[in-house]
Amino acid sequence: MGAIARTIARPEDVEDVAQEVFLRLYFSLDQLRTPEVFEPWLYRLTVNAAYDYLRKQRRRMEYRMSDLSEQQVVMADAVAGGKVERNEQYHKKIRESVDALLGAVSEADRILLMLKEVDGLSLKELEKVYKVNENALKVRLFRARQRVLKAYGAAGKGKEPGSAG
Repeated sequence: MGAIARTIARPEDVEDVAQEVFLRLYFSLDQLRTPEVFEPWLYRLTVNAAYDYLRKQRRRMEYRMSDLSEQQVVMADAVAGGKVERNEQYHKKIRESVDALLGAVSEADRILLMLKEVDGLSLKELEKVYKVNENALKVRLFRARQRVLKAYGAAGKGKEPGSAG
């Protein structure tokens, strides 16, 4: 994410772009054909996300701060500060929820789901890792996902995933 940090000055904006890169990566992993092209592909995703962010910022800046009264500037700063804080709290809650859900399942489930859903390994690649056939992997994935859904349901009923009772 060094490329983002060099392009975008504010640390909170760098985090926003990094999250955008992660989302783009997650939702487009199926487009990656070979592991050898992963690094340039990730770099391209990162650069594009940074440029998209900068273009959006330029459009927003059409309303120049110099056109506003001092009181409007003070009010705008206060509102922006509140939004940043709410955004940070929201993202922190999401991270904590995901961590809690993953913590509620076994390490074996967590690793399998991360390899499949985050790292984007195909069933053929997972067959080599686990040395079992595709059908066995499908069953394992189904069961792991069911356990995560069960943990999510428990969390929704006011229980902390992984807590006793």
